[in-house]
Amino acid sequence: MTSTSPHITSLATARPAFENELGSVTVVDAGVLPILNRLSIKRVVLEPGAMREPQWNVNANQLGYCVSGTALVSILGNADDFASFVVRAGQMYHVESGAVYHIENIGTERVEFVLALRNERPRHFSMRASFEAMTDAVLGNTYDLPASAFAAFERSPAQQIVRRAGAADVPSTAGLPNARMFDVEGQHAPLSYAYGDARLARKQFWAALDDISMYSLRIRESGMREPHWHPITAEMGYVEKGHARMRVLDPDNTLDEYLLGPGDVYFVPRAFPHHIEVIGDEDIHFLIFFDQPTPGDIGYRATASAFSREVLASSFAVPERDLPQFPFTPVDPLIVAKANPSDPVRS
Repeated sequence: MTSTSPHITSLATARPAFENELGSVTVVDAGVLPILNRLSIKRVVLEPGAMREPQWNVNANQLGYCVSGTALVSILGNADDFASFVVRAGQMYHVESGAVYHIENIGTERVEFVLALRNERPRHFSMRASFEAMTDAVLGNTYDLPASAFAAFERSPAQQIVRRAGAADVPSTAGLPNARMFDVEGQHAPLSYAYGDARLARKQFWAALDDISMYSLRIRESGMREPHWHPITAEMGYVEKGHARMRVLDPDNTLDEYLLGPGDVYFVPRAFPHHIEVIGDEDIHFLIFFDQPTPGDIGYRATASAFSREVLASSFAVPERDLPQFPFTPVDPLIVAKANPSDPVRS
């Protein structure tokens, strides 16, 4: 990965914003990657018996993708709308801005989540800090208790990740379907090709989403993400597996080409042309987040079919007879076959 690209950074090597023996929280926001706009990303790791304390986002809806482990997610939303459900590897949750929630490792292996937030500089409150902002008398009045009932509360900073006291309390209904949970990897891939596929966590399939979405994209060595751009959405990607090359064209006609590996994060502003291809013989798996509930794109294939050969010849300053025989493409494919040898990888 080139260290000078304005489009990329890494969650794998970034210094955690919080870390103790129970886990860590790593953040990539606009303070880390200034090009970010309307999106940011976090990685949360919880060891067995650990939980992320109850908290709420001030200015961002959030999507969580479980990379590994088994977690209990509990959410209290507007108008006392409560939900508690189990999330396993390959499943997702959605929590709206302002709703208080917690994540708890209820299994025997490490839990890892990749979280996308709908703001480039997300902010949050913890339940502990919000309680400790009030006096013992105010808390006592709230709960019909004497002020002395809260004398044991420490007035110290919240820890973000804490150890669970006792066994996990998992409600009997936690395994039932829930509107805030989505089994993206259990979905039959709506877009499937011989050289890759995409599973889609977007409003068409998950009604809870209103300003954010995600594609779980897998591409084999024989395939390539078609060059394209998104007219009304930015794209933020996380590399869960594999190695890839990406090219992005900026409006000043500078070309940014870089390599991506596990843990890397990239960002492409809306309407910037870009493409992704596999480097090596290992499949790639990307989690791609968008700042719209139903992302769309315009691809190079359909673009060549949208205009006459006369227009294309004039635009490219090529005699019409020398133009390639572009295949008629009324609907762009997401992934195309990589029939030609890969271009050399720049060091």
